[in-house]
Amino acid sequence: MADSSLPILLLILEIFTALVLGGLVVLLVAGVILYVMDVRQTRHTIRRNYPLLGRFRYLLEHLGTFFRHYFFAMDREELPFNRAQRSWVYRAAKNVDSTLAFGSTESMTNPGTLIFVSHPFPTLGESLCPSETVIGPDCREPYKTNAIFNISAMSYGAISRPAVTALSRGAALAGCWLNTGEGGLSEYHLSGGADIVFQIGTAKYGVRDDRGELSDDRLRNIARYPQVRMFEIKISQGAKPGKGGILPGIKVTEEIAGIRGIPAGVDSISPNGHPDIRSVGDLLDRVAYIRELTGKPVGFKLVVGGTDFFDNLFDEIERRGPASAPDFITLDGGDGGTGAAPQSLMDHAGLTIRESLPMVVDKLVERGLRERIKIIAAGKLVLPVDVAWALCTGADFVNSARGFMFALGCIQSLQCNKNTCPTGVATHDPDLQRGLDPADKAVRVAQYVQNMVREVTVIAHSCGVDCPRDLRRHHVRMVVRPGHSVSLDRLYSAGYPPGLGQEKV
Repeated sequence: MADSSLPILLLILEIFTALVLGGLVVLLVAGVILYVMDVRQTRHTIRRNYPLLGRFRYLLEHLGTFFRHYFFAMDREELPFNRAQRSWVYRAAKNVDSTLAFGSTESMTNPGTLIFVSHPFPTLGESLCPSETVIGPDCREPYKTNAIFNISAMSYGAISRPAVTALSRGAALAGCWLNTGEGGLSEYHLSGGADIVFQIGTAKYGVRDDRGELSDDRLRNIARYPQVRMFEIKISQGAKPGKGGILPGIKVTEEIAGIRGIPAGVDSISPNGHPDIRSVGDLLDRVAYIRELTGKPVGFKLVVGGTDFFDNLFDEIERRGPASAPDFITLDGGDGGTGAAPQSLMDHAGLTIRESLPMVVDKLVERGLRERIKIIAAGKLVLPVDVAWALCTGADFVNSARGFMFALGCIQSLQCNKNTCPTGVATHDPDLQRGLDPADKAVRVAQYVQNMVREVTVIAHSCGVDCPRDLRRHHVRMVVRPGHSVSLDRLYSAGYPPGLGQEKV
């Protein structure tokens, strides 16, 4: 038996040896070809000076992103969101224990750190206390909602069909609203039964005529959906103020092109502004026109660059009367996110929400418009501390986009603009979308909202008030230099931006 098996073993060994040698020959030939190519090309200095070996630079550079992400970065040092922030969202979405042991890894001495003012006699109990807020009370169809934390603008196109479906179902379960983003209204937005805020971008996707202008008929058709509760005119967004939306052609499928009213497979690039809105007067005219046409509340979204715009806007509202004011203003922070934006704008344009929110709220109070205009805060607000701070500062609502992407399973791979998102959130590749189950993720979206509101309520109770909406500026302090914090009601009226460490307190 042993003798008869020997030839077979020798044959297997010979085949294996041949395969190995063949593979080595192929690698050698490929190496020679790549070597010659590198020596002859003139575009890449490293490859020309170090042929073949220089190619590993690009591989190591690519892999370095993931090694830093998983192995080398500390829990609180990554950007745009660190591991501690992402982990809280993941735990909240999965509804697992979010408590910590031993002590915080968050430094309480760094300028900008928030410290809530605990009350010696905190509110007893942990029950939620929904408080209804009305937006556009004078509209034919005002919007009444108990929501505090809502889903910010993410277009179908920027994110995938199963992602939009999961967000719609999750928003309905949680009782919050879902903003369509500038990509128009799809059946997936409607599928879950959630309240919807329809965003009108600079390209008027979904409500444009053949010339790219706002179509009254299409706007009326959108307004006929009972789920569509408000309309938001997008002036600008935090990640790219002064630049229109960018959707690479590889993500413009036939379906998405049909919804937007554009050619398939071609880059979808919105104008950097509304051709029909070139002044505060034009903006108020457009708000009034859409409100009268649809009967629903209308507001606008922008990232703040200074106060001159609001001075001019409020002067014009004062001249026309309070009824001409927008029903809400969505403030986006300069550190907001997007699927694709120029680095120069993403890194260096627009004020953060930490600076712009108190500035705008104070302007509204000064002009007597605080009750007339509701404020929605957005821009990197994904944790309970962020939402509680925004409510303390004067926001009526908080929107988040990237927080809900984490709830859907996003791992911050930074590939939103490439159609290669590994979690199926920001891709239209069916193979990658297959891993995102809308039914399962809808529950996680709802649980993220529920746990967010629950923990913000815990903060409110610790400060001695019944409900999150009862939080005020004196309930939170901000560190301005190591060992010294200042109450927000003093800090925001002290004449300098918060968190910069000035000596004046």
